[in-house]
Amino acid sequence: MMLLSNYNSLLISMPGGTEWILIILAVLILFGGRKIPEFMRGLGRGIREFNDAKSNVQKEIEEGMKDKDTAAAKKQEA
Repeated sequence: MMLLSNYNSLLISMPGGTEWILIILAVLILFGGRKIPEFMRGLGRGIREFNDAKSNVQKEIEEGMKDKDTAAAKKQEA
């Protein structure tokens, strides 16, 4: 029952259609029509850099695990 009440409170906090329209209007008023494409480009670059960094960290972890496995296999052979 507690899980259901947490789920309902999550749904209430999500913005609906009217709220999204108000958010978009506020962004247009604050930034203007010319600044929004620049803002979105910057946001896209930031997301791309984050994903690149995430994949690099994942690759390093996988390489470390492979190195550990090969070192353990060499110890077992000796």
